[in-house]
Amino acid sequence: MSDRSVLIVGCGDVGGRLGRQLLARGWQVSGLRRSVEQLPQGVVPIAADLSDPGMPQAWPQHSPDYLVYCVAASQHDEAGYQSAYVEGLRHVLGWLAERGQRPRRLLFVSSSSVFAQKDGEWIDETAPTEPQGYSGRVMLEAERLALSSGLPASIVRLTGIYGPGREWLLSQVRQGYRVATEPPLFGNRIHAEDAGSLLAFLLQADAEGVALDDCYIGVDDDPAPLADVVGWLRAYMGVTEWSDEQRVRRTGSKRCSNARVRALGWVPQYPSYKEGYAAILKGQG
Repeated sequence: MSDRSVLIVGCGDVGGRLGRQLLARGWQVSGLRRSVEQLPQGVVPIAADLSDPGMPQAWPQHSPDYLVYCVAASQHDEAGYQSAYVEGLRHVLGWLAERGQRPRRLLFVSSSSVFAQKDGEWIDETAPTEPQGYSGRVMLEAERLALSSGLPASIVRLTGIYGPGREWLLSQVRQGYRVATEPPLFGNRIHAEDAGSLLAFLLQADAEGVALDDCYIGVDDDPAPLADVVGWLRAYMGVTEWSDEQRVRRTGSKRCSNARVRALGWVPQYPSYKEGYAAILKGQG
């Protein structure tokens, strides 16, 4: 058994997977979310609305060893992002200060939307962050808040998360939607279970005394052209019809590298979209 404790703020899909993985390692896990009925079994519930500056009644009396901020905006506009990622984090940091609590490290779960590269280039954690949309700009503001919080902090920029319940592309392919082949539109993915395992890996590494960087990209081993992914899915699912009216569209094209976290020893369970989508279609994962 471990005596390590973690508070997962935003314990939804990825946070719940992280919680289950840490529980299996003997960690004490608390999860904060609006609907605590959906928390994994064994996670100590903390019901809270992050838009409310008042401290939740169930806030832990003792400081958690680790804090993971892993929220998802419920309102997909600039105001919603500002509330979820910036103001919510500010409230949590305030509650810690109010109780005099100081976790060993804060993991802030961010997004590759902070990168604006669009010509298929390879990028790593040192690449310029010049987001053009509000989502990337707000996320970058939240990252800076985390890094200036006074707590040791690491940013984890997750790429396109997919998994059970996150099947938009599968729906598109089933309906015969098309995707441009030239120029290739590179996309980046990480299975939700691997997103959880990456966070668990970093927490465990820090707990064991490994010096962490202030930023990591969470992505699988195979950034691939979207046309290749669609073609593989069509063959795997036996889709033969094409739609003349609908097309899969995406803006931007870049290839994110996971070399930094790979060098620490993290290995994704689903190294490419093939293993990940095959598991989903078989009802696994």
